[in-house]
Amino acid sequence: MQIKTLLTIATLTMACSSSDESLKNAESVISTERMINYIKELGSDKYQGRKPFSEGEVKTINYIAQQYKEIGLDPINKESYFQDVPLVEISLTAPQFLSLKSPDKVRKLTYGKDFVTFSRRIQNEIALTESELVFAGYGIAAPEYGWNDYKDLDVKGKTVIVLVNDPGFGSTDKSFFKGNEMTYYGRWTYKFEEAARQGAKGILIIHQDEPAGYPWSVVLNSASVPKLYQQAKDNYQSRCLVEGWITLDAAKQLFADADKNLDTEIQLAKQKEFTGFNLSTKVSVAFKNSAHFDVTHNVLGIIKGTDLANEYVFYSAHWDHLGIGPKMNGDSIYNGAVDNGTSLAWMFEIARAFKAMPHQPRRSIVFLAPSAEESGLNGSGFYVDNPIFPLNKTVANINNDLMLPYGRMKDVMITGYGQSDLEDIVRIEAEKQDRYILPDPNPQSGMYYRSDHFSFARVGVPALFARGNNNSREKGIEYMSAKEKEWLSNNYHKPFDEYEEWWNLDGVAEDARLLFRVGWELANQDEFPKWKDGSEFKSRREKDLK
Repeated sequence: MQIKTLLTIATLTMACSSSDESLKNAESVISTERMINYIKELGSDKYQGRKPFSEGEVKTINYIAQQYKEIGLDPINKESYFQDVPLVEISLTAPQFLSLKSPDKVRKLTYGKDFVTFSRRIQNEIALTESELVFAGYGIAAPEYGWNDYKDLDVKGKTVIVLVNDPGFGSTDKSFFKGNEMTYYGRWTYKFEEAARQGAKGILIIHQDEPAGYPWSVVLNSASVPKLYQQAKDNYQSRCLVEGWITLDAAKQLFADADKNLDTEIQLAKQKEFTGFNLSTKVSVAFKNSAHFDVTHNVLGIIKGTDLANEYVFYSAHWDHLGIGPKMNGDSIYNGAVDNGTSLAWMFEIARAFKAMPHQPRRSIVFLAPSAEESGLNGSGFYVDNPIFPLNKTVANINNDLMLPYGRMKDVMITGYGQSDLEDIVRIEAEKQDRYILPDPNPQSGMYYRSDHFSFARVGVPALFARGNNNSREKGIEYMSAKEKEWLSNNYHKPFDEYEEWWNLDGVAEDARLLFRVGWELANQDEFPKWKDGSEFKSRREKDLK
């Protein structure tokens, strides 16, 4: 037998025989004291809210690289921990009105009150002029569900108006899409993408609070600020010229002008035999775009594996927040201590646990701190579109975002429950901590599609978003429900997301120990985790692994 073969067998034996004692010793290095220090630092005013393209970015990414080096992670790009992420920031001069011309009247909608519009296209003048308006139901073409709202519908060069979420919303039938759980087809991002693929020139989504998962104010606030996108070779000429939203009340008036009842059409659009139609209305809107090109940075470090070193398990937690914004109670720095300082601390300590193991994992472990998550998953999106390591050798992604500092939890809440085999590993490890798996109690909100793990999922890599969130070990479910609502109302995306002395990070540390063990298991098994039947990402993965 060759020496190389003997060494491989020895490595396999050592990796596969990791005792629970060595895992316990490694996870014991996970420290809430260090977590607090990380969060205090990254959430301090000197980082200016960690906005991409700012002085705060330079300080942030250098700090993360410093932590990677201290922990013992190798750079991924020669001597650098950084991946350049070229982005474009698009600002618009908002239109005052949007005109709807039906056969017997012209209705003018008011920006902000009735509609918002924007455009990804890198051009100064954006104008739809009397574009035909077509109702396309939910705007979905989903072959695995036998659903196509665009079948026999000519939308080329026209503007489509579509419903938010997907036809399964409000249903208890899990075989109808996913019932009340939102699929990716329900996300507004998908609807914009599909309208462009269908050749539409414009798209408007009808906003409804419950199916969207947020009020109109969220849509308005997002539309009113400059947007960051990846730079595109075609300057986004392949996207619709105009993208936007319209309020439910304005949409009802629009349908009434076309002798249609929107409430009735919403119910009809949930049926497979539904066919869209021309509203006999022409839409006009015009505004100006300006573009600023710049480069931000992802920060990556790696622990190299042994016999399967060319296969990769990813951990991720975004580093960016909102920077300096409108003053609230005299404070204009949006510090982002919870969002996402807690998850960065979680990731740093998991890396320490891996380094504390007496031997290396079989597969390589990559720690990714993406930029520009807050502006639309841009950093992680750029990484998966320009991967440093092959996607068909990327085993899984374990991501976290916004980990609440209220102590230890009985639950492990899995956002996007039912997607992949990763959940089965989490269940085994959770039971060792005397915890239980909790499917996201609000699956209709589509949170699985709203953080960096989704960037990996959309290219077929099984991705996990799991953390304790709902059931405090000490104070129960009602306490956590109230605290979560209180935090989201008072702190989320506000200058008041700052570290406070009462914080209890024992739960974040327990989640770090749990997900360290999940990652260790993934790094030392032979097989790849799979998407479960019914996942919209399964076919992409199967194609890539052929």
